[in-house]
Amino acid sequence: MIGVAVTGAGGQMGREVLEAVADREDMAAAFAVNRTSVPPIAGTTVEDEGDLPRLLEEHDPDVLVDFTVPDASTRYVEACADAGVAAVVGTTGFSDAQLELLVDAAREIPLLRAPNFSRAMTAFRDVIREAVAALDDYDIELSETHHNRKRDAPSGTANDILDDIEEIRGDFDRVHGREGDQPREGDEVGVHALRAGDIRGEHELLLAGNHEVLTLTHRAESRGVFAEGALDAADWLVGRPAGEYDFEDTV
Repeated sequence: MIGVAVTGAGGQMGREVLEAVADREDMAAAFAVNRTSVPPIAGTTVEDEGDLPRLLEEHDPDVLVDFTVPDASTRYVEACADAGVAAVVGTTGFSDAQLELLVDAAREIPLLRAPNFSRAMTAFRDVIREAVAALDDYDIELSETHHNRKRDAPSGTANDILDDIEEIRGDFDRVHGREGDQPREGDEVGVHALRAGDIRGEHELLLAGNHEVLTLTHRAESRGVFAEGALDAADWLVGRPAGEYDFEDTV
């Protein structure tokens, strides 16, 4: 039985993770924390996030799963490093300085960080790499759509897709939206972030040239997709040596 600690339990993803843990026979919630007081979730009492170091020591979970915000996530991972607890991080929007702190923590514990825990997204990125390589002179535009509370733009997944394209195409300008007189330049990829309603997550890549258009789309219908993927990653991560891991390592 794998003991899972959950941060940001009062958030949408934290709730999804706790509910997914409760449904699994191979896992149990060791404890959950949140920055504000919330009632129990899926049978687990939610404690104050300021008590995280003590809770890690007392409950000795196998792994912590975090979907919060960069400042909090960084503190949580540092606490895990001090306690020797593996961490799965789905938080996005880290600054360079915060990423350095995560790198330091990964010297002490196994740390798996990913902007997207959808297995279909992993396949989607594989297809994108193939298409971009095959259509090497086609124009590319990337758009992503998320709920109206998402803070970082473009999404972490969109940034990973852009990195995939750059590995194949080489350096290009990332043009974030367009306004006024802006004819397309040769070495650029347009990037567009939309925020509306309660959209779980949609990414679309458009390739156009030679009088034809190819569009590739991935859409998440439920946040449960990401919770289940994060728990699959947690299961895979427990017992690994200290170091940095990605969701693609697990599939």
